[in-house]
Amino acid sequence: MSFESIFGKKYKLTTSERFDEYMKALGVGLVTRKVGNAVSPVVELNKDGEDYVLTSNSTFKNVVLKFKPGVEFDQETPDGRKVKATITVDGNTLKEVQKGADGKLTTIDRTFSDDEIKMIMTVGDITATRIYKLQA
Repeated sequence: MSFESIFGKKYKLTTSERFDEYMKALGVGLVTRKVGNAVSPVVELNKDGEDYVLTSNSTFKNVVLKFKPGVEFDQETPDGRKVKATITVDGNTLKEVQKGADGKLTTIDRTFSDDEIKMIMTVGDITATRIYKLQA
């Protein structure tokens, strides 16, 4: 599989493990966590010149991350936190590191295959796994 072959494909969240604990560890409030647990975002990756564009759309919020691999950028997370993020491309995995103003370090690995994205999110000793399946 070439990484380019996944551009423009839409993947919808199908399973989510320990996401509530993950959000709690980041200090996300109860109401936002309830919403976050209830929605099934659709994720799409594209390329625009040198930049990658990762979109995540849901009934709760639409998020667009435009980044150059390895270059730090300011990001507002879906729950409203401001972080400094760096995303690198390692084979068919996007490896994201977020540094919060509070010093908390979060890693998010999104591994793409022909039919799914496996997203592994870690903060401290909490790891959440979310699987997105290719939409027909």
